[in-house]
Amino acid sequence: MSPMYFSFTSAFIPGLMGLAFNRSHLLSALLCLEGMMLTLFIATAIWSMTLNSTSSSIIPMILLTFSACEASAGLAILVAASRSHGSDKLQNLNLLQC
Repeated sequence: MSPMYFSFTSAFIPGLMGLAFNRSHLLSALLCLEGMMLTLFIATAIWSMTLNSTSSSIIPMILLTFSACEASAGLAILVAASRSHGSDKLQNLNLLQC
């Protein structure tokens, strides 16, 4: 495994583990998702630069667009949850009460 792939893997895995094991606040889950998406963006940008292909150069921009949409939707859910429930703790959120 090259050092570049190792660094991307070592940046992606903590975000995945934080998302899986740290489920106390919605904001921490959103930050873990954003870190994972930024790691994927950097990896696809470097991958498209090494391919030297014009057809694969649009993939990082599409991923960045989806990441921005995910972040805005997550922040909207965070604001709605904190206004209606008083906090962003995931234990207080119950879909059956809505």
